[in-house]
Amino acid sequence: MNFTDFSSPAFFADPYPLYQQVRDAGPLLPVGANARVTGRFEIIDALLRDRRMGKTYLQSVSARYGDEATGQPVFQALRRTFLMMNPPTHTRLRALLMKAFNARQIGKLRDIVVATAHELVERIGTKAEFDLVSEYALPLPIEIICRLLDIPSAHGTELGVAASRLVSALDLAPLDEHALGEANDAALTLERYFQKVVKQRRGMPGDDLISALVCVEDEGATLSDEEIVSNAILLFIAGHETTSNMIGNAMVALFRQPARLDQLKRDPALIPQAVAECMRYDSSVQMVVRTALEDVVIGDAALPAGTIVFMLIGAANRDPAVFPNPDQLDFNRGSGTPTLSFGGGIHYCLGARLALLEMEAAITSLVTRFPDMRPINLDQLAWHSRNNLRGVQSLKMISGAG
Repeated sequence: MNFTDFSSPAFFADPYPLYQQVRDAGPLLPVGANARVTGRFEIIDALLRDRRMGKTYLQSVSARYGDEATGQPVFQALRRTFLMMNPPTHTRLRALLMKAFNARQIGKLRDIVVATAHELVERIGTKAEFDLVSEYALPLPIEIICRLLDIPSAHGTELGVAASRLVSALDLAPLDEHALGEANDAALTLERYFQKVVKQRRGMPGDDLISALVCVEDEGATLSDEEIVSNAILLFIAGHETTSNMIGNAMVALFRQPARLDQLKRDPALIPQAVAECMRYDSSVQMVVRTALEDVVIGDAALPAGTIVFMLIGAANRDPAVFPNPDQLDFNRGSGTPTLSFGGGIHYCLGARLALLEMEAAITSLVTRFPDMRPINLDQLAWHSRNNLRGVQSLKMISGAG
C-alpha cells in the first residue's frame, strides 16, 4: 500500500472497494516511511479521542513532499490555523472561536440558511434543466458563509476557487508542481484578502463573525491579527467546499437508491435522519491525519512516537463491524448512530451544527420545489480528483418544474 493507490481514476470514482481492502488487510498498514493508514472505525474512533495522538502538520508535509517543502506558503497558511494545533494553544484558540461562533444564535443561523436555500431554488425557478452543483450546491454554502463573515457574495466565487486550490494540499497523494504552485498562489490570495477585511473590522466592527473574532475576549485573552486571518480563512474553507460536496454526494446517493428518495418525499420529517445517514454513507470529508506524540498501543498494533496515521473516515463510516449493510442507505439507523463525518475528540468540527442546518435546508428545498427532478447521466459522473474531500464536479438535472 502506498500513496499512489489513493490517486487513481478508479479510486476517485469509487473509493469504497479500496477502503474494504484496507480494512481487511489489518488495523494499521504501512503507507510510507514512518506512516500508517487505517480504515477501521474502532481504531479511528479511539485514536481521535486519544490525547497521545496530535497534530504535527509539517511532519506530514515532509512525509509527502520532503523537508524542503514545509516553508511553502500553502503549508505555512494551513499550519497557522487552530485545526493544525495541539493543546494548550489549540485549547485557547478553540475557546475564543467557539465564543465568537456561538454569539450567532442558532435561530438566526437557521433563518439565514433557510432563506438562502429558498432564494437559490427560486433563482433556478422553472428551468427545464439545471446543474445542481454549480447552481445550487456550490453557491448555497458560499452565500451563507459570506453573509456570516459580511463579505460581498460577489467575492465568494473567486475566493471559493482559491479555497479549493488551497485545501487540495491536504490530499493524501502529493500534488504535482503545477497544482502545488496554484495552491501557494491561492494561500497568498486568501491571506491578502482577509488581512484587508480584518483591518477594516478593527476600525469599524459589525455584526459578523470576523468582527466577533476581532472583539472576542476570554479572561483577558484575545486573538492576534495573524490568528484572525488564518482562522477566518479556515472558517471560509470549512463553510464552503465540505458542505457543497456533501449536498452533491447526498443527492447522488438518494438518486441511486430511489426508494429512499421516495421515502423522503412522502415523509419530509425524516430529512434530519436522512442527512445523518447520507453523511455516513458518502461523506465529503474522507480523511484526517494524526501523529503519535508518544508511543501508543492500540489493540494488537503499536505506533512508535512520531508515526503519522492517515485515518480514512470514508472507510470507517462503512465498516461492517459497526454498520450492518453499510453500502445501503437506511434512515432507521437512528440519530444516535455514531459516525466520524465531523471527526472526533478535541478537533470535533466547530461548525457541525451549521453544516447540518445547511444540509437539511438544502435537501428540504430541493425535494419540495422540484419533487419530480431526476438526474441526467447518473452513471457517468465526473468526480473531483481528490482523496481527502469527495464530491462530483457536476450533476445535471431535469427539474420536472412546470
